[in-house]
Amino acid sequence: MEIEKNFEKELSYFKIDKVRKACIATLKLLPEYFFEVPASSTGKYHPEYALGDGGLLRHSKAAMRIGYELLSNPAIGDKYTEKEKDLMLMALLIHDGLKSGNPKEKYTRFDHPLLMADFLMDNEEALGLEVEEIEFLGDVIKTHMGVWTKDYNGVEVLEKPQTKYQNFVHMCDYLASRKCILVPFDKDNNISV
Repeated sequence: MEIEKNFEKELSYFKIDKVRKACIATLKLLPEYFFEVPASSTGKYHPEYALGDGGLLRHSKAAMRIGYELLSNPAIGDKYTEKEKDLMLMALLIHDGLKSGNPKEKYTRFDHPLLMADFLMDNEEALGLEVEEIEFLGDVIKTHMGVWTKDYNGVEVLEKPQTKYQNFVHMCDYLASRKCILVPFDKDNNISV
């Protein structure tokens, strides 16, 4: 997949070139299934646009777009620095990058937020970010599931969001998974508005 072409709109949201380059590097490192599978195998937890081939990719783009729109509003965006905004947008685009594990498993890995946070740290050199920036990304990604912290057996696996950054990323992911919020996509998996 040609990352720069397929993510042209999303990459244009970044103000800091270093974060844009780190996002491109991360997308290139993700397993191929990220670009192909639905966001939900059952359709229970995601809107129609996030189902079918490429659904996870569309869900991730929608979460980032929601974040971008909210951060563009001074009442919300002025609470964050440009770096914080860029890092949260990057986190929204890649938050489900290992949703089915690495290598791919049949079903969603409940601990996929933790897998993704570890993946970023494991690929620190390739990203070109400072350790603190990677820790920030991991911190907001590992709590993106919000209050859904227990696995299928009722075991507490994930942390709940606590900081304003964690809450923002969770809110955008949550909104992108609501069936009443429809984001229009074209045939190339790009948001069409």
